[in-house]
Amino acid sequence: MKSSLDWIVVAIYAIGMLAIGVYFQRKTKTTDDYMLGGRQMKSWSVGLSLFATLFSAITYLAMPGEMIKHGPMMWSKIASLPLVYGVVGWFLIPHIMKLRVSSAYELLELRLGVKIRTLASLFFLTMRLIWMAVIIFMVAEKVMVPIMGWSDETAIWVSVALGVITIGYTSLGGLRGVVLTDVIQSFILFGGTILAIILITSHFGSVAAIIPTEWPGHWAEWKFFDMNARVSFMTMNITIFGMYVCTAGSDQMSIQRYLSTRDARAARKAFLTSLLANGIVYIMLAVLGIALMSYYQANPGLLMNGESLTSAADSLLPYYIVNGFPVGISGLVFSGLLAAAMSSLSSGINSSSMVVINDFIIRFKQDKLSEELQVKWARVISVIIGFVAILLSLVMGNVKGNLIEITFKTVNLLVAPLFVPFFMALFVKRSSERAVVIGTIASALTATCISFSSELFNSVISFLWIIPASFAVGALTSYLLSYVLPKPTTGIAGN
Repeated sequence: MKSSLDWIVVAIYAIGMLAIGVYFQRKTKTTDDYMLGGRQMKSWSVGLSLFATLFSAITYLAMPGEMIKHGPMMWSKIASLPLVYGVVGWFLIPHIMKLRVSSAYELLELRLGVKIRTLASLFFLTMRLIWMAVIIFMVAEKVMVPIMGWSDETAIWVSVALGVITIGYTSLGGLRGVVLTDVIQSFILFGGTILAIILITSHFGSVAAIIPTEWPGHWAEWKFFDMNARVSFMTMNITIFGMYVCTAGSDQMSIQRYLSTRDARAARKAFLTSLLANGIVYIMLAVLGIALMSYYQANPGLLMNGESLTSAADSLLPYYIVNGFPVGISGLVFSGLLAAAMSSLSSGINSSSMVVINDFIIRFKQDKLSEELQVKWARVISVIIGFVAILLSLVMGNVKGNLIEITFKTVNLLVAPLFVPFFMALFVKRSSERAVVIGTIASALTATCISFSSELFNSVISFLWIIPASFAVGALTSYLLSYVLPKPTTGIAGN
């Protein structure tokens, strides 16, 4: 960055995050305080936390790059958000809030049995560890190191520093600390995006000057439905609808936030807040992507050495933040980029720690743990999970594709398989444990085959089919086998 002032701003931001963790450490007495914020958190803050959690640094970086490289087809997903709210807000959330559980996977045992609870918990931990590793890898190796001009060997130290700071405030402050830092980070993200748009618009003198007069030749054509296209309107909306519903209905990070509110109405408001924030930021990042494309087309000499507009697409936003913003402001907005990563990491660590405590230690340990010991265990496990994610980030460079494609091929690999048992538990009364276990595994195998179709079958299947196809296979297999395999004799089947 340009001056020591920028680095001072980044340092102050990091210290501030750690201070929040220390502050909430003193207020955390029970596991409900640590994991669920006492179940009395405000809807708007929980909603912004949910937004900041799932709207990771990957998305923040990838969306402007996607606009520059491929055009606006990816933004057709906004059309699915009203339907997502209807299904999640009025069908899934009321079912989830009926049961006073701490872990999302407790309700699977109540309905289907301990085997499916354990399998789902393992799927969640695997998915979120990979997710956190991708975030650390992208921010360290694909953004900070090249933008700052550091050597490749520096990436490992950037990864460790990013992870350690996040581990620090997350393990200390619990969910309350996570939510407050998420809210702060959300406002930094909003502010940084708006400021970048204003500065580029001022450079050109008007908004009209940044809008392309004709469809760029390298942009993908608009298609309503095409199974062979990288992105079409219907495939995009089917996938995004499936991703939101699956995540909202089975991911501990989402369910943990619903459970931290008072009731179903408050949880529904929180979910609506997160969707509105997502929609607004998607639109802002679309505008920013177009603005960045126009800026670097008009100033090709400002591109990094040897890079073209399309090859550097994923790096242009952080590069502009570092080089195009005023001294001090670039440090603050660069902190916002780190904020997006740290927000996701903190939520992933906190939720994963909760799953390990509830679904493995407490569930299978014969001796009951005291509240004080549970909180201590949760903090230790948070640290371990954080460092495992850092280690995994070192091998993420082997996955090919731009940021969006890498996300779908890794992070979204188990989204639908994780939702299959929840769907069967909540909505299919005759579900049997063995049938759902087999269906869930079949769903995961389907997702893997589609994600790595080029490596496995030498035939490319669009990454947008990973979620809908794997869910369809898992749900159909579970449903049909439930007629063949015997129903469970225990639990609360049918409720």
